[in-house]
Amino acid sequence: MVKEGKHRRNDEAIQTLAKNIRKYRKEKCMTMQQLANELDVDYSQISRMERGIVNANISIIFDIAKKLDIEPYKLLEE
Repeated sequence: MVKEGKHRRNDEAIQTLAKNIRKYRKEKCMTMQQLANELDVDYSQISRMERGIVNANISIIFDIAKKLDIEPYKLLEE
């Protein structure tokens, strides 16, 4: 569902992103802590993204894709 107004949130897309981050991270045999360290972010940020709690920005999506050695669009594919 997309909320209208100043801050839009597409919950379906956020959940797809969350699922895909977890999927590709596990395929690389990486822990959330290892990914967080690679990205120089806090573990909790990765945890919140994988649980679909936060709406990740485009920069972090590209950074995650690079660290997971995949194309960024893969993180958004259903």
